Amino acid sequence: MKKYKFTIHGNQYEVNIMSVEDNIAELEVNGTAFKVEVDKALQQTKTPRLVRTAAVPSTDSHPSVAKTSAPSETTGVGGHVKSPLPGVILDVFVKVGDTVKKGQKLLCLEAMKMENNIDSDKDGKVLKISANKGDSVMEGDILVTIG
Repeated sequence: MKKYKFTIHGNQYEVNIMSVEDNIAELEVNGTAFKVEVDKALQQTKTPRLVRTAAVPSTDSHPSVAKTSAPSETTGVGGHVKSPLPGVILDVFVKVGDTVKKGQKLLCLEAMKMENNIDSDKDGKVLKISANKGDSVMEGDILVTIG
């Protein structure tokens, strides 16, 4: 915002330029707001105004919420195996319908140029695979559902 003081025919005016977009300027003259259209095209300032969208974390809603379901959990659909890090799925070692044991390798995730094995945290049957080879995943994304 720029401030100017003008004296026209002995009258003093305090002008605040609020914003300028294309050829429309929003001004405040002695406390009264005006929208003014400028006849000639205005040149863009050297430093553009940055507008950022609100950042929404992709992780779990609260840090105390576990990244995977409890191994002893037996109610409902079953457990979700979530991504511990953002990365890319290199390989999927199971199919829907496979029976898995606790500690069995389910996926291989590349994160920060390192390969990380994602293991099952419970015994059960693979109900759904939410990530395929080559997919980019964020921390907390559901990879596999075990029932």
